[in-house]
Formats: sequence, C-alpha cells, structure tokens
Amino acid sequence: MTRILIVTDAWHPQINGVVRSLDRTAGELRQMGVDVDFLTPLEFKTIPCPSYPEIRLSLTWPSRVRRRIADSGADFVHIATEGPLGMLARKAVLAAGRSYTTSYHTRFPEYVSARVPVPESWSYVMLRRFHNAGSGCMVATASLEQDLAARGFTNLLRWSRGVDHTIFKPRDVAVYDLPRPIFVNVGRVSVEKNIKAFLDLDLPGTKVVVGGGPQLDALRRAYPDVHFTGPKVGDDLAAHYAAADVFVFPSLTDTFGNVMLEALACGVPVAAYPVMGPLDVVGDSGAGVLDQDLGKAAVAALDIDRAHCREVALRYTWRNSAQQFLDNILAAHDKRATAAE
Repeated sequence: MTRILIVTDAWHPQINGVVRSLDRTAGELRQMGVDVDFLTPLEFKTIPCPSYPEIRLSLTWPSRVRRRIADSGADFVHIATEGPLGMLARKAVLAAGRSYTTSYHTRFPEYVSARVPVPESWSYVMLRRFHNAGSGCMVATASLEQDLAARGFTNLLRWSRGVDHTIFKPRDVAVYDLPRPIFVNVGRVSVEKNIKAFLDLDLPGTKVVVGGGPQLDALRRAYPDVHFTGPKVGDDLAAHYAAADVFVFPSLTDTFGNVMLEALACGVPVAAYPVMGPLDVVGDSGAGVLDQDLGKAAVAALDIDRAHCREVALRYTWRNSAQQFLDNILAAHDKRATAAE
C-alpha cells in the first residue's frame, strides 16, 4: 500500500480552502487504497500568528519533526505549506537524502505585503528556494502556473480542485429574510480577501458576508447595513449559498477560489474581477461575469441561468482532484529517480 505523509501548517480548526482541499483529497485517496497521514500543528505547542490569531504557528524542535517523518514510514512526503512545520520538514527530508513535493496554495508575498511593508520580491526569493528544492510543485490553475514559471519556479504540476455536489447543490430554502436581490460573499473575513471592495459597491437589495476572521468585528461596525452571519459549515453553509442571487468574489490574491465552485454547485452565478482564480474557474464558461467594474459584474450576473452554473460545477470532482494529486507525486518521484541514475 502506498503511504503518503502530508505536512501542513494549515489545519483544523481553521476553516479555509487549504484545509478543505487537503481534507477532501485525503478522504478520496483513502477510498482509493492509499494510506494518508498528516503532520499538523495539532501535535505541537502553538502560538497565534501575529495579526491572524486563528492561525496557529507550531513550536517544536527539528529533531522531533525528523523523527516523526521517519516513524511515519511514508513512501512519499508532501509539504503543503511554507510555515514553520513546512520549513522544518523540508530540512529534515533533504538531510535524509529524500525528495518531497509541495503545493502552492496561497500567494504568500501578496498576503504579507497587504499587512506589512515587505517587498513581494523578497518573499518570492524565499518561496522559490522552498519549492524548487522539491521534486514537484503543484498549482491549481494555468494562470498560477504561468505566473510562477515567469518568477523562476520549476517542476510545476497541475492539481485542480473539486466540490462536493451532494452538499453544495440547489436548495429551495428561505435563509434570508432580507430585501432582494441578495449578493453574498463567503470566506475568511481578512484584509487579503479584499472584502471592502464588495462592501463599498452600490448595489440593489442586500449584501451578505458569510465567514469569520480578523476583520469581522471591524467591518461589522463600519458597515451596519451589511448582514454578517459569522462562520457557517456543512448544510447550513450550502443553504446560505443557495439562497443568494449572486456570489461576489472580490479577491485579487487567491490562487483558485474553492468558494466559487461551491457557489456554482448551488446554482449561484459568480461576479468577480478578471484575475487569477476567476479567470480559471469561471473564465468564458458563462457561469459568471468578470469585469474590472465589480458592481457592473454583480448586476449583470443576475441574468445568468442558475442551472447552467450547476452544470459548470459538475465538471469538478474531488475524486479527479485526488487522482491528479497522486499521479503528480508518483511522476515527480519517478522523474527524480531517473535523474539520479
């Protein structure tokens, strides 16, 4: 049986696209007969990340991570994040003369520069070193692959995402007792998500924000006319998607945007900027409107057929995503083994 150890700094109880992607991929891999183990901050003492306390940073010794990796008996090591655990795992795997794969989930340089005055170029130097030392770096979209290749990243492999069509589906539910049309945004309420661009739009009806995060309280105070629900999960989350008229995605830094797939699976059209993520997920599919004028896109999306949105989302499955992930790991390992001969 193939055994894979996934090292990630992002894990439960966080609610975000990285955690959902890794969790669902592991579930599918196990159904395919793959033994999947996780090395996460839950195994160590942690401290809150400055400016984002929901993210916990692991405190541990290199020797402990090294032993944990060795004791896992894993055939392959996949390092999903560039945080403290990811860095320690990278060092341990390379010291043991082994290879590893990585995945590029977050545009970290843009994320950092949104909070502190650090040039993006500095962060990209660190990220190139981290990812290029591995045998393969998985990216979700063609846009991200082109962007990273232009920045000197190598051994890029495509790993798309999926959506649970049994949970995220059209529903006849009356979640909102609010003036329509209802424009909803779902995700982390944090500065890099550019939610303020959505909240500042002059739109008819009601704006709704579903999710939690470090900006939640401040935005609630600043925008009393916006309906903030706080975090939602499972069927409750799906119902909040399905009861909306348009899903507005204002982010300029996401590498994919799982929430767009979840909205489309619920039959809700997407309005977004024409940037990485929306260009790949929505593109010219007809399931949304992409425009530099986000308000114009949101109003135009009201006319999109909801059944068509569902059809577009059905193209994405977690089984296909998991198979792609496994194929990438095997291909990267074979390529390294061939090069070493």
